[in-house]
Amino acid sequence: MSEFEAVIGIECHVELKTDAKMFCGCPNTFGGEPNTNVCPVCLGLPGALPVPNARAIEHMLRAGLAFDAEIPAFSKFDRKNYFYPDMPKDYQISQYDMPLTQGGAVRYWLADGTLKVCRLTRIHLEEDTGKSTHAGSSDGRIAGSTFSLIDFNRAGVPLMECVSEPELHGADEAVAYLEALRRTLLALGVSDVKMEEGSLRCDANISIRPRGSRELGTKTEIKNMNSFRSVHRAIESEIARQIALIERGERVTQETRGWDEARGVSVSMRSKEEAHDYRYFPDPDLTPLSVAPARVEELRAQMPERPWQQFERYTGEYGLSVTQATQLIDAPALAGYFDRVVAIAGNARAATNFVLGDLSRLANERSVAVAESAVAPEHLAELIALVEAKQINSKIAKELLERMWDGAGSPRAIVEREGLSQTSDPAAVAALVDGVLAAHPAVVAEYRAGKVNVAGFLVGNVMKASRGKADPALVQELVKQRLG
Repeated sequence: MSEFEAVIGIECHVELKTDAKMFCGCPNTFGGEPNTNVCPVCLGLPGALPVPNARAIEHMLRAGLAFDAEIPAFSKFDRKNYFYPDMPKDYQISQYDMPLTQGGAVRYWLADGTLKVCRLTRIHLEEDTGKSTHAGSSDGRIAGSTFSLIDFNRAGVPLMECVSEPELHGADEAVAYLEALRRTLLALGVSDVKMEEGSLRCDANISIRPRGSRELGTKTEIKNMNSFRSVHRAIESEIARQIALIERGERVTQETRGWDEARGVSVSMRSKEEAHDYRYFPDPDLTPLSVAPARVEELRAQMPERPWQQFERYTGEYGLSVTQATQLIDAPALAGYFDRVVAIAGNARAATNFVLGDLSRLANERSVAVAESAVAPEHLAELIALVEAKQINSKIAKELLERMWDGAGSPRAIVEREGLSQTSDPAAVAALVDGVLAAHPAVVAEYRAGKVNVAGFLVGNVMKASRGKADPALVQELVKQRLG
């Protein structure tokens, strides 16, 4: 175990899912021809006045409630003054000392099922910047010239920044925290949280300290991480870099570093800014926001089950493994289908086996989502009931499931129509067993000579003789009895 402990805080930027940008009517879309979704407001032209997007504000409030944050009665927008090469106004409308939400916490789980909590400092609302593309080599140089291309389509898109307390202590915890944040925002429907499109981006503030110490070390901020894999690699790399510096007797410098995924290293970008460097002041073009308590309570009442609550229900009440619970939570439509089956059948274990087993296999083979297939939750619950009542065995159930996927409908109706009910009558099954043993005297002799694994061959032939309808447990029991 290292003598050092990492301390990590995460700043996560999330583009909100709205029709229009934050302060103007330009479309909030991904892609498109560069510099086509722009107007005088998002370009910051003289005389153009911003108007807040009410839908974005509501998304913010719902996110705050999902993380149990405080919703102050009053909030305001500020101007964050900083040189942004890809921000046409050369300042960003953001929030500083009076954000829309304060506090709260993200509840997440680790691979071993441990539930943990990381407090939030705040979630505030702002506008996104444009996008710079540096052509040529990594420093933008081609044939002795340096240039960048700027697309302002993204400038002004509603952006929610979630700022955590420095309470994470390793790459695994940081990624688990981000995954929980992403799951929650996806469940709320406030963002599509696609890292590959830039609608979820994160920066990590990392420091180390002697294990057991309460004081924070000098932090560095790592930027340009566009996947959870990058986050994990960058944090581990930075922790190792800082430990190496201290062990050599050198100091860690407070700075902003960029992550180079291809080389697996971080590179220094600039010294780290403090709040006073941004020269915040209230935006004179935007009036303070007043949040009605009654509206907050309406939104609270509409809050869906949160992922950590699902996790506790799946693992605690239903007895699912961490992997099974996570697989369902990460596929909301599949989880909804699963919950409907359990509500009808009352058997979570059987529902898990079918939904994550045979049904998911069929979905992969047929390229159709389980929730969109012809297997209605009611019919799967019916199939589970037939198996539980021992009216059909598992082999028949698998065959029925494939037919249901192809649109056959009610499994009970198929069983009754085609006489597929399981044979559990001891006398009838005994007759089948006796017939198979009589037909294979050499195999019986091998068994009695000590080659007991041939019993499987005899059981298989009994099942075949019954056309798969015999009770497998009863068949095995009778075969062993007859063989002595």
